[in-house]
Amino acid sequence: MNSNVFLNRELSWLEFNRRVLEEAQDPTVPLLERVKFLAIFSSNLDEFFMVRVATLKRRMHAGEPTSGPDELTAAETMAAVGGRVHQLADEQHRTFLQEIQPLLAAEGIVLMRPKDLSGDQERFLEEYFRRTVLPVLTPLAVDPGHPFPYLGNRSMCLVASIRPAAPSALPQSSLAVIHIPAQVLPRFVPLPDPHGRHVFVLQEDVIRLMLPSLYTGYDILSTHAIRVTRDADIQMRGRPVDLLTSVEESLRDRRLGTAVRLQYDADLPAEILSTLMEELELQPEDLYESEGFTAFSDLLQLYSSLDVPRLKDKPQPGHPVPAFESAPDIWSAIRARDVLVHHPYQTFDAVTRFVRDAAVDPKVLAIKMTLYRVSPASPIAHALHTAVENGKEVAVLVELQARFDEEANIRWARALEEVGAHVVYGMVGFKTHCKACLIVRQDSDGIRRYCHLATGNYNVRTGGVYSDLGLFTARDSFGEDLTELFNLLTGYTRPRGFHHLLVAPTDLRDELAERIRREASRAKAGRPARIIAKMNSLLDRKLIEELYAAGAAGVQIDLIVRGICCLRPEVPGLSDNIRVISIIDRYLEHARIFYFENAGSPEYLLASADWMPRNLDRRVEIAFPVLEPALQAQVREILNIQLADTVKARRLLGNGTSARVRADGRPPLRSQENLWEVSGAGGIFA
Repeated sequence: MNSNVFLNRELSWLEFNRRVLEEAQDPTVPLLERVKFLAIFSSNLDEFFMVRVATLKRRMHAGEPTSGPDELTAAETMAAVGGRVHQLADEQHRTFLQEIQPLLAAEGIVLMRPKDLSGDQERFLEEYFRRTVLPVLTPLAVDPGHPFPYLGNRSMCLVASIRPAAPSALPQSSLAVIHIPAQVLPRFVPLPDPHGRHVFVLQEDVIRLMLPSLYTGYDILSTHAIRVTRDADIQMRGRPVDLLTSVEESLRDRRLGTAVRLQYDADLPAEILSTLMEELELQPEDLYESEGFTAFSDLLQLYSSLDVPRLKDKPQPGHPVPAFESAPDIWSAIRARDVLVHHPYQTFDAVTRFVRDAAVDPKVLAIKMTLYRVSPASPIAHALHTAVENGKEVAVLVELQARFDEEANIRWARALEEVGAHVVYGMVGFKTHCKACLIVRQDSDGIRRYCHLATGNYNVRTGGVYSDLGLFTARDSFGEDLTELFNLLTGYTRPRGFHHLLVAPTDLRDELAERIRREASRAKAGRPARIIAKMNSLLDRKLIEELYAAGAAGVQIDLIVRGICCLRPEVPGLSDNIRVISIIDRYLEHARIFYFENAGSPEYLLASADWMPRNLDRRVEIAFPVLEPALQAQVREILNIQLADTVKARRLLGNGTSARVRADGRPPLRSQENLWEVSGAGGIFA
């Protein structure tokens, strides 16, 4: 199939992030939530540079062809990406400086500049600087005896042009770099205000203001903020002998990654910019001027520090899970019937309770589970620790290569090993991304296996902001499947076959393709045929080609794709029957749901995998069916509600752009609000 029928993955991702920026620009979104979306947009862009741009640069230098279905070279993609990112960065600055900051000021939330400080505020900052800031600052001179300093990834720094005020016997410098330690100093420093407003000043402005007291004997000619973004994608060296040690070594390498972007104040002197480019080995296209503010991702600190409920989303506490509330214990509830839980609309405590209760239940014999992203204070990891101490057999696969969560995962892997858990670090050459927990319990009628399978991580923090589904079941067939899966993960045994699970990298892509072809054959025979697939990203060439063929055969296809989508929807003669929407709202859409009409016997699959080569070829993933008709109805209702969204849904267009879904006379429906309402008492999960 011709490559021009596919969209570029990097440009598609940037279009997704533009939709995030659009939420920051939406006047109907509460003001501080707009601030949060601006921070998320910036944080997303940071990761894009650290991983995707860094990867493109490596491919360019190595002369490798691109791997995307659109077949653009790395150099062609970089050129297109650079132009688009500069446009988005300019739009980001305009949104904050011209829209959001004035609205914040009108609400009494003021970001003050040094020239506007009162005498009392200046004296407050002098004392603050002397007691809190000065002890942790390290001014670094640049001269032949002081090589250009290392600039940390995403760290704010000040670069100062200085001149000795008078001759001195001591060595003197004309350039200084002051690294601002974000781990110990807040970006936004609160100030006293006689009018009761929320007043802040930027940490770099505090240091800028107090620089003369740091550089006594010098004239400060100029001071500017800079920020470097570095390649943070871990590159394993050869075939590791010890995976944990190799990941730890790679984490050290990450800190020294190649610079891929420089953000700087627009009036930075040309000679200093030239020095930075030379020292950091950057090209003009890697430079990003900042107007009045750099590193918008830090706005999350501002959002978190302000307790102004009227400027934030109304709280939506997770609803209890009715099946667990009405049963004497969690085990009898799961024995009675399968239970489907929809987070964060229903509390994530249902999952932590499952593991926590198992850890202290004297009838529980063993716990086996996968951990992909482990929070530093993970209650689930704590429960596993308790389970080992209580004499349970505990086997845990901790994925050490979960990007940007490696350090927390390593700490928990070591902690669980120390108390005697069986800890494995994954399969060499593959990330283990599936989400599964198996609990073996001695019930009164014999040993029974209790299972939890999910689309999202065992992480309490993300469980409150990511939209995911989890299935609890005590069916023997699922228990046998998870036993086979864990034996594969921990002992490399060969599965004898699965009752329900579809597993990557062995058969998941082929099984999905077969189901798409099945719908196409039904449509060709004049029978009803329908596919609904919800995922984070769609860029697998084979599956996109299967979808094009099925659509051409007459299958009605609806896709809900949050992020990257390389398929061109609604193109005459190519994808007339394929519609794609993306939903961006207060929760991050993370669940993977695949529906196939199957001639009136519909099949519902939940999965940990997106339709991407990395998920289908280089990760251990699972897809699993929802079997009970009542739970299938719940899943279908979730899909129907999302497909009917007229407030937060965007329709993806064949040219790679997106536009808000038009109501066309329908009443407004905001799917996430609606799902929270129907997940309560008497709703679809009752």
